[in-house]
Amino acid sequence: MKAFIVQKYDKKGVLKLTDISVPIIKEDEVLVEIHAAGLNLLDAKIKSGEFKLILPYKLPLILGHDVAGIITQVGTKVIQFKVGDEIYSRVADFNIGTFAEYIAIKEDDVAFKPNNITMEEAASVPLVALTAWQSLVEKANLKKGQKIFIQAGSGGVGTIAIQLAKHLGATVASTASEKSFEMLKELGADVLIDYKKEDFEVILKDYDVVLNSQDTQTLEKSLRILKPGGKAISISGPPTPEFAKAIGASWFVKMILSFLSYGIRKRAKKIDVDYSFLFMRADGKQLQEISKLIKQNVIRPVVDKVFPFDQINEALEYVETGRAKGKVVVKIK
Repeated sequence: MKAFIVQKYDKKGVLKLTDISVPIIKEDEVLVEIHAAGLNLLDAKIKSGEFKLILPYKLPLILGHDVAGIITQVGTKVIQFKVGDEIYSRVADFNIGTFAEYIAIKEDDVAFKPNNITMEEAASVPLVALTAWQSLVEKANLKKGQKIFIQAGSGGVGTIAIQLAKHLGATVASTASEKSFEMLKELGADVLIDYKKEDFEVILKDYDVVLNSQDTQTLEKSLRILKPGGKAISISGPPTPEFAKAIGASWFVKMILSFLSYGIRKRAKKIDVDYSFLFMRADGKQLQEISKLIKQNVIRPVVDKVFPFDQINEALEYVETGRAKGKVVVKIK
């Protein structure tokens, strides 16, 4: 099969197209013929070596976390799925590799593709939707009547998180450029702030939850718009000692992450705000819950561009610009 691989960590390096063997599945896995793969900033960060402390992959490596396709083979212990099923998935860390023609995925990480969206739309969903779900439902326990500030509303996570937050009954504020306002209003945003002209810290106050996806300076400002007891959940760092413990990190990595997040944790505690870092995980059951919302048209995928498979390097470059409205996808079959 054809696959794009990372040969060495390099911010400016490109993925190399190569021929490798089709994966051999284990008893709890399914083999998926990949029709489309979603691209994420996480792929670019792994390629550059930025995440090698947290995700120490062995190279060469096939990148890619999001997939939509058709099952062509099932392991002996697979119960829920059969050959011919259309599925989608955010594959688990250390089992990534969706920038290829086939992939083996654990049954627990797979969900049925909603039948009201295309393969390309389905491939755009898993990582960002699970990030939104784990932030808003699991960590924030977002309730009807609460107020949430979702940064970078027109991005991959933002477009899904806004829709999920509205479904949960929250008032949603977000930052974006003015040209994205109309789209974000359609998705459900109540308060829109033009980050080029306005300061969200001046406009927003007494919020219950912040979903931070920007730099540390923006995170620090975000703490100040929260009410006492509010929650700041960051998907862009800095990671916390709790996160280091959850991933079974070495004492050295725990020490580094503790040092990196010390300042923000101290500031949050001082103003009675809860700070936590989220590094989302694969979860087929949660993705199945998201599928229900997609089928009910509560959540709709937002796809900016679909690239052909042979233009995957151009697609990844486009993701790195940060200009995409929603998600970027490659069509493989």
